[in-house]
Amino acid sequence: MNQDITIRAMSRAELDVATDWAAAEGWNPGLADADAFLATDPGGFLMAFVGDRPAACISVVAYANSFGFLGFYIATPEFRGRGIGWQLWQAGMGRLAGRTVGLDGVVAQQDNYRKSGFALAHRNVRYAGVARADMPQDPRLARIGQGILPSVVAYDRAFFPVPRDGFVGRWTRDGGRTGWCLVEDGEVRGYGVIRKARQGYKIGPLFADDPRDADLLFRALASGVKGEEIALDPPEPNDEAIALAERHDLSPVFETARMYRGADPGLPLDRIFGITTFELG
Repeated sequence: MNQDITIRAMSRAELDVATDWAAAEGWNPGLADADAFLATDPGGFLMAFVGDRPAACISVVAYANSFGFLGFYIATPEFRGRGIGWQLWQAGMGRLAGRTVGLDGVVAQQDNYRKSGFALAHRNVRYAGVARADMPQDPRLARIGQGILPSVVAYDRAFFPVPRDGFVGRWTRDGGRTGWCLVEDGEVRGYGVIRKARQGYKIGPLFADDPRDADLLFRALASGVKGEEIALDPPEPNDEAIALAERHDLSPVFETARMYRGADPGLPLDRIFGITTFELG
């Protein structure tokens, strides 16, 4: 079949289209994710068109010169099976050439990702349920604001392969997201963010030095939306993170495969109680 295929960076409006596709796939994106995503790497969101019709999308966000993260890989049902997604994949991976690349892909696609040089690092399991926690009374808890932000940004660097300072600044404070951190003896010991999604709310990230701190932050985040549905995406190897989710009556509903092409960055999974986002890592 003759196809007039064009691949280019998405506009802001086209990223909204891709986000709608993600919602249709059941990925439940955050309502205000798009602006934070696009600002991180404006050229990192690609769309394939057949004529003037959008057919497939992918995000290939570059962080510094050594790391990239792939997500939003979707072809619309009408255009599947025509090789359009594969052309888009090649264009996206070309953009990240020379970098270690991470992704959180659906488990069914593991074999295809493996053929492209990706290796499984671990599973992430989405847990969801109704928020029932009350706000804990602990003087170490602080809302993330301008004053504490530099310390939160510095703390985040341990949990991502390269610094993502600009993204963290936007993610913790903009777009209606609410961030809490835990400060002890002047040092940040954990932080988390909650945001409105298409359905309910999503917590991510949730990083902490120990399980008790993680639970404290989880309760602070969840208490603000008590009675609403919430979701958390802990890495499966972190038994304490799984226990936290189950302790708060959340149940597994979905899973992804964290895979890397290139060296596994060796993130501290025992301190990651919820990943930030499947789209940007």
